[in-house]
Amino acid sequence: MLSYEYKAVPLPPKSLNYSLTHMKHYLLFAVALVCNYTTAQNVDYSVVYVPQESGIQFTRMTSDNDMVCMPIVKRTRQGVGWLSNRILDISLDNTQLAYLSARNGMTNIFIKNIQQQGSSRQRTNRQSVLDFSYSPDGQKIVFSEQSGKQNQIFQTDAENGYVCRQITSGNQDYSPVYSVDKKQIFFTRQENNGSNIWSYSVENNFLSNYTRGMNPCPLSDGKSVLCARMNAEGRSEIWRIDYTTSVEECIVSDPHKSFTTPSISPDGKWILMVGSSEIATEAFSYWNTDIYVCRIDGSQLSQLTYHAADDLSPAWSRDGGYIFFISQRGSATATANVWMMNFAVE
Repeated sequence: MLSYEYKAVPLPPKSLNYSLTHMKHYLLFAVALVCNYTTAQNVDYSVVYVPQESGIQFTRMTSDNDMVCMPIVKRTRQGVGWLSNRILDISLDNTQLAYLSARNGMTNIFIKNIQQQGSSRQRTNRQSVLDFSYSPDGQKIVFSEQSGKQNQIFQTDAENGYVCRQITSGNQDYSPVYSVDKKQIFFTRQENNGSNIWSYSVENNFLSNYTRGMNPCPLSDGKSVLCARMNAEGRSEIWRIDYTTSVEECIVSDPHKSFTTPSISPDGKWILMVGSSEIATEAFSYWNTDIYVCRIDGSQLSQLTYHAADDLSPAWSRDGGYIFFISQRGSATATANVWMMNFAVE
């Protein structure tokens, strides 16, 4: 059972060591939600699942010693905000789990064998990696790193060496992801007018600006991208942008919730995302972050997780049968770990 009481809740220990500077640049939502404010809730994080999640099998994929980063979640009188960066991904052959880890005052990408569950190996040797993703063929990793007031995007080999090729410089860039054909790297650039979707051409080094939004997810049609975008009320929605015709369509929206970090299932039928949700009792309403899916057209929106711990940064397995995500669930000390859940929505 989950228990609550009115007292302050500290940020989970040993979770993420992102600073407040990171929070400023990487989507700390001040979500305007209609909810009853409570000063705090004391959550029993040791519970692995709650009754609403019956039928789902949860498997912990990391240990506390892996020092998995946990995106910061900020709750205010108006609702909940969170960092939407992608800090988790799966290798092309479905055997390697890549995650962001905070060790020795630095944040870097580490890779763990999913089957063997042994020690992890360091994949980057940087100071402050912020987020990353594999290339579609699994040969490269693209990531962003903070350096002073700038965030720069780099590309490195997925298996060998620490050599990095710098992609962008002199700006605040993050959330890099390859197009399906590997010809472009889409990313978010923080500018004076807000967050905007850009791309870098791998073939000719050209930079292109598309539209406002964040967390780009290129589609296999080679002409459109999903992204998260704030509406006038301060809630984030999921949009589909056809950048060849300039047609923009909102496909996931809710009058009380926000959604970020869309990604497409391997079969192209489902969108995976993070969304806000309300845990309500007679005494208070508590806004949380959970995992959602919907059909590619935005229909059949379904909430998958309901735990009072925060569930964030979801990623598909390469066969689409499982979802990996970061959560403090199953830990009495609220330590973040990577979890795997089966996906079986009809």
